[in-house]
Amino acid sequence: MSLAKAFFDVGLFTNQRDAQQRFWSEQVGLPFDHTLKLGGGILQHRYSAGEAVLKLNDARDPLPSPAAMPIIEILVGIDGLTQKRALQDPDGNRITLLPAGTDGITGLAVRLRVAELDRSQRFYTDVLGCDLLAPGMLRCADARILLEQGDTPASDDQQALAALGLRYLTLQVFDCDLAYAQAMANGASGAREPVTLGSTARIAFIRDPDGVWIELSERASVTGKPVA
Repeated sequence: MSLAKAFFDVGLFTNQRDAQQRFWSEQVGLPFDHTLKLGGGILQHRYSAGEAVLKLNDARDPLPSPAAMPIIEILVGIDGLTQKRALQDPDGNRITLLPAGTDGITGLAVRLRVAELDRSQRFYTDVLGCDLLAPGMLRCADARILLEQGDTPASDDQQALAALGLRYLTLQVFDCDLAYAQAMANGASGAREPVTLGSTARIAFIRDPDGVWIELSERASVTGKPVA
């Protein structure tokens, strides 16, 4: 899969806008970039982590709380930090701050709990084109995905994207339709077919074997070309 950006973004949903904004600005120290209106009563507050973006999706209406949380941790590489710091955000999500460069981590990385390590490694290498660096450690362009085998309930294919917690990864691609077609041909589960969002982006969603939503985004500001 041809990526337009070397780092993926991470999206979470919350009903605690003010507390979450203070957490990401003050405790994590990520600079706020801008807010997007997504519709349906959701505002997306975007925080920069190098080239990666932490997408804080602030929902007006109460969100469901899923039983299964395949994305169990965000790791943030922080310039100038000298030792690891383990935090929890206001919704209880695990956030770990690391000195930038630790285990190759800069920007954002994620740890996923998976039911079958081999199956998940095949998905991320065959479908997304990641490189397997070591058992349970994948390189996605310049970012890292860490896999931890554990007891993960079977994913519900109808489970809503908008639910409390760490919900999705965003890969920026040059051609959303092509990336979606290639992912499907390589065995991905389709979640949402490509749609155009005005002049901003064309996006689609697939899901990994444990139910993680993965957005394929052809964003004009990243690709440098108009959205078709």
